[in-house]
Amino acid sequence: MARLRSLTVLLATGLGVMLLTGTFAIPALAEMKTQWVDYSHGKTKLKAYMAFDDKITGKRPAVLVIHAREGMSQKTRDLTEMWAKLGYVAFAADIYGFGEGILPKTIEEMNAQTVIYTKDRALMQSRTQAAFDALISLPMVDAGKIAAVGYCFGGALGVEFGSTGAPLALNIAIHGSFRDHPAGWAKNAKGMFVILHGAEDSLYPLNTVDAVVQELRAAKSPFHLEVYSGTNHGFSSPKNKAEERANTQSIATSARTMKEVFGM
Repeated sequence: MARLRSLTVLLATGLGVMLLTGTFAIPALAEMKTQWVDYSHGKTKLKAYMAFDDKITGKRPAVLVIHAREGMSQKTRDLTEMWAKLGYVAFAADIYGFGEGILPKTIEEMNAQTVIYTKDRALMQSRTQAAFDALISLPMVDAGKIAAVGYCFGGALGVEFGSTGAPLALNIAIHGSFRDHPAGWAKNAKGMFVILHGAEDSLYPLNTVDAVVQELRAAKSPFHLEVYSGTNHGFSSPKNKAEERANTQSIATSARTMKEVFGM
């Protein structure tokens, strides 16, 4: 519980910093609504977590949140609400099958889930596509203005989904767990990629990130790269001052880029 309170305070602090610096403005009198959305992928029952400002009318841009290895955790839901506070429909994809009751509790269980998908790129892509299709079917969502925001494992899924030519306006990876993406994957990618990574990430070091960047360069895809000094993997749950700074800056960069692309 203390960890969740710390996360909430940190997210609020990050948003407050951005308000003070004029990066963006949270809509006045926001009325946050949250709900579960049932959908499916083949015979697998899935359950997304959605948050949105009920006072905004008409179609609006949306953020497809792709969770880290812990799945549909409280942190995933907190992050989804954070993006919704900026006026977007925020929709946390259910990759593992939370709708079937799958929610890993230990590191071993989390790793077992990620292996299922990293060994089957077609499943990675189609499971993310199912979430995308569920999101754009919502009447409040502008299907031409979708940003994917992937954390850790979700950053790798963002690359895999982007490689299918999915019509994303933005594809943001926050401490993405990039791994062995096939050569030429970026040639069909749409929209702009934003890569936000820790300089001291020992699990996914900068040479791994560079392989992603070189593919984007070869495909002449627009991208933005930020590397945070003193920062290891998983800085959205910061463990020191450097990672607190990286977390705040990653939120600011993502929000600013969304505003530039979506005009809100």
